[in-house]
Amino acid sequence: MADTSRLIACLMDVERHVSSAGWDQPTRLFALVTTSTLLEVEPQLRGRVPETAPDALTAIEQDEFTATDNLFERLNSIFWPETVEGCAIALERAFLPPQFEADLPEDPDEAADFVAKHPNKTDVRVVVGVLRDGTKHGLARLVSDPDDLLGAEDLVPGLAEGLFDTFRSDES
Repeated sequence: MADTSRLIACLMDVERHVSSAGWDQPTRLFALVTTSTLLEVEPQLRGRVPETAPDALTAIEQDEFTATDNLFERLNSIFWPETVEGCAIALERAFLPPQFEADLPEDPDEAADFVAKHPNKTDVRVVVGVLRDGTKHGLARLVSDPDDLLGAEDLVPGLAEGLFDTFRSDES
């Protein structure tokens, strides 16, 4: 099993950064680069970026990223340069307990509206990250339980797969 500690540490930094702005935020995308590579390319950041372990990761927010209605289609349009070792995404979603699944309208827009207005909905922020080598991890924080940070390798497997796809080669 791959060592996920450096990815988890970076995702925790991303989650702290995103959480500092509160809830109701847009989807945010981050490139993950080794800190040593970042400081090699951008030496003026020395002293402003923490230098810990030699293979530590630094998250760089992609300010120009805007999620569309189809997040996976939007991710499919992204290609990273070789200096980017991984990527992470932070997004908020609302979900309902399984017993309300049968009540969901078929139309996606109507379903989203139904969930948003439902009194039993739960709001969650997830931060999912992947590395080129296949390492993946996800973190989640519920608005109803802000002191707990949940985490697992397969927390949001479909989203992790969508992030992996951003590392496909031009030939594939």
